[in-house]
Amino acid sequence: VQLVVESGGGLVQAGGSLRLSCAASGRPFSMYAMGWFRQAPGKEREFVAAISGNGGYTRYADSVKGRVTISRDDAKSTVYLEMRSLKPEDTAIYLCAGVRTIIWITPVNQNEYTLWGQGTQVSVSP
Repeated sequence: VQLVVESGGGLVQAGGSLRLSCAASGRPFSMYAMGWFRQAPGKEREFVAAISGNGGYTRYADSVKGRVTISRDDAKSTVYLEMRSLKPEDTAIYLCAGVRTIIWITPVNQNEYTLWGQGTQVSVSP
């Protein structure tokens, strides 16, 4: 599997919504746990959300819990991140990541991931 295209970023006002997508090529996508991370200027990369290979388990950072939903469509080899009630502090480059692992695992440590997308910019204005 290779992470090919991330899309969906943009500029929104506070309170708005965005849906990020990350498409992968290759098989078997369902064997890969997928995650989203973000990195704001001058800050370290941080975990946002992860979904297990079988799609049955998800994990979220406390900072986004209740406002973000991660999901996957294995038929399209795509993982999504739906973000609602966006805040200016959500402004960052959002990166998709993947790792082949046991199908119920949801890694939160960036060092556990072996595949990375190039990122998509999300900017939230006050």
